[in-house]
Amino acid sequence: MCNANNLLKLLIVYVCLSSICTNSLHHYDDDDDDDDFPNNLFQQELGYDLGGYPLYISHAELTIQIQPWNSDRRRVAKTANVVDFGAKGDGKSDDTKAFQSAWKSACSSKEDVTFVVPNYKKFLLKPSRFSGPCKSNIIKVQIGGTIIASDNRADYSKDRRHWIIFQGVDNLVVGGGGTINGNGNIWWKNSCKIDKSKPCKVAPTALTFYECTNLVVKHLRIENGQQIHVSIENCRDVEVSRIVVNAPEKSPNTDGIHVADTQDIMISNCIIATGDDCISIVSGSRKVQATDISCGPGHGISIGSLGAGNSEAHVSDVVVNKVNFSGTTNGVRIKTWQGGYGSASNIKFQNAQMHNVKNPIIIDQNYCDQDDPCKEQKSAVKISNVLYQNIKGTSATEVAVDFKCSKSHPCQEIVVDNVRLGGTNGGKSKAICKNVHLKSIGTVSPHCP
Repeated sequence: MCNANNLLKLLIVYVCLSSICTNSLHHYDDDDDDDDFPNNLFQQELGYDLGGYPLYISHAELTIQIQPWNSDRRRVAKTANVVDFGAKGDGKSDDTKAFQSAWKSACSSKEDVTFVVPNYKKFLLKPSRFSGPCKSNIIKVQIGGTIIASDNRADYSKDRRHWIIFQGVDNLVVGGGGTINGNGNIWWKNSCKIDKSKPCKVAPTALTFYECTNLVVKHLRIENGQQIHVSIENCRDVEVSRIVVNAPEKSPNTDGIHVADTQDIMISNCIIATGDDCISIVSGSRKVQATDISCGPGHGISIGSLGAGNSEAHVSDVVVNKVNFSGTTNGVRIKTWQGGYGSASNIKFQNAQMHNVKNPIIIDQNYCDQDDPCKEQKSAVKISNVLYQNIKGTSATEVAVDFKCSKSHPCQEIVVDNVRLGGTNGGKSKAICKNVHLKSIGTVSPHCP
């Protein structure tokens, strides 16, 4: 009887443990959906804990592993592999024609299709345009290997503004864990910002998405862009996530992610180390969210510049949340040129950590990015309804909060809520506030005189 009771108890324990183990594994779905992915991407997948403070990832230290799509159980049966269309993948042969042929095949398919750039190979590519509309409902671009840009500037004579561009492709998913390398050094050393004796000329954007709807870009490393690394232009319903952007701190005009004339875009879980803005948001952009971002080195996250050349500009409904800035030139910035007109409104900067940032909080309505002084003008892009909430850390300069607003169009409805910014060595910082209608809530340091 005693042995029977013990056996029954052991059986009950076994059943309970089996249930617990089954439940703990049951809900994890190893497919391509974001809903099943851990929220703390950096700590659980990439190995960096952004909850710690401060954070700094240098150019040399950025060795993060991006998740490939090997486990995607929903990948489509039809593929267009660039190797099957003649790509060598040796890093030396020109694979442009093979890429174009593979794209033509993929885009003309009536079935859902995957355009494959396979692992463990390097593909040399000249300027390439992948145009739609495509016949398939969904088209995936799976980049497993490395795509390297041609460094012969003569190859860009027909279009100096783009290297890789996807245009007019709806329901497009681009990812795969691979690398897009802009080979930017040949462009940087010929930039007027590096060599003042050279004329100022445009350089290509590494990866451009133009007029795309329902766009997903994730699990990619984009490095050494000729200028901007990723540009999202005139697109709708966009998700950009788990992107690593990496370029030297002194590389000129190498914005990480650039958003222009785009609506309903979410940028999340990205690490950006570059020579210009980590994220730049310019005219025509609305309903933009950026969350869980590591920025540094770089020029911070900027709205603008807006209104250049006396132009009209509008940006609204922007939320920047949970960003770690480290060693950047700016933190959260709004910049507009004198003489422009339009508006920048309904903007929230929340839950940011600043570590050794030169200008943690800045509004500059007198922005002037040229050698000659800009003439004072009365018109300006109006700035209103901006919230700075829960922003903490250290400023590398004495001025941690700098509101330089227009005399003719002062900044309106600017709210500072729980902001604490000190000097890097425990020193005090100060705020400069010109032509701004400001409201302070909670603890604010430094505060406007």
